[in-house]
Amino acid sequence: MAWSAAARSFLTPPIDMGAVRNRAPFAAGIGCVSLAGSSLWRSSSSSLPSKPFACLSISTDARIKEAVQTDKAPAALGPYSQAIKANNLLFMSGVLGLVPETGKFVSDSVEDQTEQVLKNMGEILKASGASYSSVVKTTIMLADLQDFKKVNEIYAKYFPSPAPARSTYQVAALPLNARIEIECIAAL
Repeated sequence: MAWSAAARSFLTPPIDMGAVRNRAPFAAGIGCVSLAGSSLWRSSSSSLPSKPFACLSISTDARIKEAVQTDKAPAALGPYSQAIKANNLLFMSGVLGLVPETGKFVSDSVEDQTEQVLKNMGEILKASGASYSSVVKTTIMLADLQDFKKVNEIYAKYFPSPAPARSTYQVAALPLNARIEIECIAAL
């Protein structure tokens, strides 16, 4: 079977992954390149190979995964971190409207809890080197979806335009019978 010059350019020799791992803590798409190359050899339905694809691998190497912890926000209620920094992203766990010094809710109102949640999130963002403007995605969990409008009014004060992408759900229950919990992903 004859291959065009463009098709042959995708056929690369095997990569020494040990050497790559020792030289760079992050390598994007290395495994996919070899998969794309191997799929070219199996293509028998046409004279041209399928188009190559790219992928981005997220490493689980502990050297690039760092926990974020601050006393200015409530401690985690279980075996999880307030947030994790990995591959230039921050993954923040769900945050409740607890006052850090007391571990108690600021009040029973969804407005007060929302305000406290967002303040707590700000402290975790600050401890990680990020800010509200770094947030790219939030997920809001509400005990009662009827609180949606009240939460939006407070939420809008914290996130500059363009606002992050967002999902909002009513859930069956939240930890400690909270009225609201918010988690987010931010770019670092």
